[in-house]
Amino acid sequence: NDISAALGAPPPALGSADATTVMLKNVPNNYSRAMVLAMLDEEGFSGAYNFLYLPIDFNSRACLGYAFVNLTEPSLVRGFWDHFDGFNRWILPSRKVCRVGWAGPHQGFDAHLSRYKNSPVMHESVRDEFKPVLFQDGVRIQFPMPTRLPRAPRVRQRENPPAPLVVPKQQERRSGALRR
Repeated sequence: NDISAALGAPPPALGSADATTVMLKNVPNNYSRAMVLAMLDEEGFSGAYNFLYLPIDFNSRACLGYAFVNLTEPSLVRGFWDHFDGFNRWILPSRKVCRVGWAGPHQGFDAHLSRYKNSPVMHESVRDEFKPVLFQDGVRIQFPMPTRLPRAPRVRQRENPPAPLVVPKQQERRSGALRR
C-alpha cells in the first residue's frame, strides 16, 4: 500500500488498508488547535482520533490552513472522510470548504510520534497550544520524552512582532500548561 501514491485519492474501502492519518485542508487560518479539537468532538468524533497537529505560522500565529488527524482505526476513515470532505460549518465566518486527503509521508500514530517527539515544535519555548497532541480514549496524554533535546524553532524576525511565543517559565507553571 503506497500512501504517497494515494495522496488526494478517495478513502479506501472499509478495512482494505491500514492507513489512518488524514489531512484536513482549507481549515480557516484563524482557527486554533482548541477549535479544531472542539469541532472534531462536536461533530461526533470524540475518542476516534489519537493524534492531532495544526501547524501554525509562528510570526502571525495563524494556522497554515491544514491539520493532521490520526484516527484510531482504519475502519473510521470512511465516515470521517465523508463527514469532513465538503464541511463548511465553521464556528467563525469563513468561505473555506474543507477537503480531506491522505497525510504523507507519515502515516499512523507511531510514525507521527516518531516524527514530532524530537521536533523543534516540541521545544519547551513553544507554547503548548501550538504543539501536536496525543489522546487515548478521548483523553489527552503526554508526549513521550524526547530521545534527544529538541532545538528551538527558527522564527524569522520582523519589525513589529506580536508578543513572544515563548512562555516564561514562571508564567507556564502558573497557567498549568501540560508539560513533558
